[in-house]
Amino acid sequence: MTPRDNELGAFLRASRSRVEPGDAGLAGGVSGRRVRGLRREEVAVLAGVSADYYARLEQGRERNPSAQVIGALGHALRLGTQAREHLFRLAGLNPQLGPDSPRDLVHPSLLRLLESFAQAAAYVLGPSFDVLATNPIADALLSPFGTERNMPRVLFTDPRAKEVFPEWELLRRTTVYALRLNAGQFPDDSDVTGLVAELDEASPEFRVLWADHDVAGLTRLSKVFVHPEVGRIELTYQTFDVVDAPGQLLLVGTPEAGSRSEEALTYLASVAEPA
Repeated sequence: MTPRDNELGAFLRASRSRVEPGDAGLAGGVSGRRVRGLRREEVAVLAGVSADYYARLEQGRERNPSAQVIGALGHALRLGTQAREHLFRLAGLNPQLGPDSPRDLVHPSLLRLLESFAQAAAYVLGPSFDVLATNPIADALLSPFGTERNMPRVLFTDPRAKEVFPEWELLRRTTVYALRLNAGQFPDDSDVTGLVAELDEASPEFRVLWADHDVAGLTRLSKVFVHPEVGRIELTYQTFDVVDAPGQLLLVGTPEAGSRSEEALTYLASVAEPA
């Protein structure tokens, strides 16, 4: 069998050669190894398949792996989203893979910029207003909502929203109008359409606001938080479009200089762990 006849095996071999044993959680270094990267047996253990099965797959003697096996191999080999999609295609499979985490949707340079706002609350929103990435201060401000990071869902389904956001009704209205604007700009975005359908069923208040058909972008706005540790924080937000990712917004909230809000953010910055 020529290498061209076994593209899947060639890709697996190349991928395992790039993974250091320590990075995969395996003990031991590289001394005494005859091959670079992971051994076949180690990939098999990490993926939960037999060593013989993996060998046959790499050698091209097994031609019909399941999606579960390919998915496990992608994780074992620490492949990124695009590489995993390529792996599935080589195996004759074509699932719709999502990113490993919301942060994977954000360009690395934007993530670095996010972290540079040491005394501001900065985060990136997706078209459905999922919080895709935060800096430590923004993460601390949103901590009362646990792992939920979709802001419309928080505002319309989480009772804590009323406590954290004193201007709750105004914030809900502006969020819905901005979401409707995004729904028009990105009509094929399943996250937006799915969220609208979900909230239309779950919240009569959302249904009424959505029926207004008003639209307004998130440009410059003020927002008040009541944080359980530091109390009331007033921020003015600037919003920036992300050129490389249509629909994403970078929001940066800053307090008035010398205010109590500035002191509160300084405290949060001092205790927050990097996101």
